[in-house]
Amino acid sequence: MKDAKIVIIGAGSGFGGRLSMDIFSSPVLSASHIALCDIDENKLKNTVNYLQRFIDHHELPGKISASPDFRELLEGADFVISSVSVGGPAYWGEPFCSEIQIPRQYGIDQRWGDTLGPGGVFRFLRTAPVQLNFCTEMEKHCPEAILINYTNPMAMLTWLHSVGSSIQNTGLCHSVQGTTKKLARVADVPYEEVSFQVAGINHLAWVLSIKHENEDLYPKIREAADTHEEFANDRVRVELMKEFGCFPTESSEHNSEYLPYFRQTPENMGTYNLKKRQLETDEYEPPREWLKDSGIDDEEEYDIPPLRQSHEYVASMVEAYQTHSPFVFSGNVMNNGAIPNLPDNCCVEVPCVIDREGIHPCQVGKIPSQCAALDRSNINVQELAVEAVLTKNKEAAFHAIALDPLTSSKLTLPRIREMFNKLWDAEKGLLEYFEE
Repeated sequence: MKDAKIVIIGAGSGFGGRLSMDIFSSPVLSASHIALCDIDENKLKNTVNYLQRFIDHHELPGKISASPDFRELLEGADFVISSVSVGGPAYWGEPFCSEIQIPRQYGIDQRWGDTLGPGGVFRFLRTAPVQLNFCTEMEKHCPEAILINYTNPMAMLTWLHSVGSSIQNTGLCHSVQGTTKKLARVADVPYEEVSFQVAGINHLAWVLSIKHENEDLYPKIREAADTHEEFANDRVRVELMKEFGCFPTESSEHNSEYLPYFRQTPENMGTYNLKKRQLETDEYEPPREWLKDSGIDDEEEYDIPPLRQSHEYVASMVEAYQTHSPFVFSGNVMNNGAIPNLPDNCCVEVPCVIDREGIHPCQVGKIPSQCAALDRSNINVQELAVEAVLTKNKEAAFHAIALDPLTSSKLTLPRIREMFNKLWDAEKGLLEYFEE
């Protein structure tokens, strides 16, 4: 068996170190070659240094290489992982602040602005050409490699990768793992004994069933909806479960942005314990506690952690590809009938199997009609955003935002147009490809 080669673009992000340690912690993958790329050469250096210490400490046969130019790393890659922020930091400084502040001036309050709405659409518009270039270079240097995307907006980018290139790809998000673990804690059962089925779209997928030794856990979960501490700050998802029948996969702060029910007024937000985003300037240096999990810091050298894997899917996926042993994961892929009551040509999040032949999405069947309808309201936005990029059609980008559930519940079309134009002017330097 040839040792795997995995390229990580955006290695200085929270995923770079963590995924690398997951891979090296696998006995099957300990001799892998991980090639790291980040355009921030200081972050890249810190990541490389820490991971080399990890390899040396555990006396592993693995290999690290690095370059700020991802193209230099692609040759011979089996997997390419993307976790990048285009134009500036992911959640502070510009252009993120404009994507939150300008809509806020028009009464559209977003907490994350990375998946749907004005923030999600403009994040996609500025990110799309960079991601398509990843695919173009992969087609030249490693056409058989699998692209794994961790960058938001996940559904739009996976859709773009799938229709804009020939590269086999999937998008990964840990909301399925996090949500099902949460529900297992509510039901007071061991997570490793829980089975579940989850399907829908990224950040608005639905826990269709969750069982412990063939016992349906939903009655316990519903009984605890108003009393369990796990739900104290998760009132949006509790409300969606009560009114639409299934628990969604992403946090209440996220879900409140995708629907017209929860962020219309400050009073409405207060009812659901929803907070405004505090905006930080380019000079802001974010807390680095999260780096303890990835093992990287600019100054402090953390102790080397033991060989252990997180709940991310990547290491198990690479193992399955290397060993021909199938592995099931929740992945973002094109629908193609996996969920018959969602459009065939949209991106869905469904159970997938990976083996040596690649990724095989599972046929889920119809999801509850009301859940599919909520998903379709988001898919409309995603479809037009993808069309805007592929056809370089600015009007399609406007239509995407005009159809956003939260935006359209608050603003008239002329006001949406005014907001859209301000956002475009704020980011025009990142959108010049529309004029090419």
